[in-house]
Amino acid sequence: MQLYYAAPSPFVRKCLICASELQLRDRLELIPAAPHPVNRDRAVVAHNPLGKIPALVIGSGMVLYDSRVICEYLNALGDGHLIPAGGAARWTVLVDQALADGIMDAAILVRYEGLVRPEALRWQDWSHGQLDKVHSGLARFEAQAPSLIGRVDVGTIALGCALGYLDFRFGSLVWRESHPALAAWFAHFSLRESFAATAITAD
Repeated sequence: MQLYYAAPSPFVRKCLICASELQLRDRLELIPAAPHPVNRDRAVVAHNPLGKIPALVIGSGMVLYDSRVICEYLNALGDGHLIPAGGAARWTVLVDQALADGIMDAAILVRYEGLVRPEALRWQDWSHGQLDKVHSGLARFEAQAPSLIGRVDVGTIALGCALGYLDFRFGSLVWRESHPALAAWFAHFSLRESFAATAITAD
């Protein structure tokens, strides 16, 4: 399987962690990509018309995207323990993943606003609105932090990737100060081998 990736992407990281937890990491061939909202990587577009990563080319030649679909596929290919098959547990895990993904989406949009958009066209209120999504999402996870303890599933993996991305790109948020329970959970979760092995260190 070929995975189009860029190391700083928290969505790629989510897929890599899932693959590792499912003992599938050695089956992934990583294909470097350079996604960009304006200057789109045509090699990626050829596989995913949206030009986004991750994109996973499987044995049949079919291409899977986005990260949620890829993680679902990997979970089915492996032993299936990262996404419960049914019941309330399944919906809890999927909703947690959706909220964590939303935090990552909002943070990336802020990143693009400050890095890609010409300075004269930047809209500070829009960036503040996106960051408010981040803060609201963190507040929700802080409130439910006790329920995260001991869980290793696609929801907690996505949350770990979201917090890791905030540390990487938005260190000034100092989110730990206002979310101590979440910070404590993250400190423990970050020790997992799959998480430490995919730490984002540079562009």
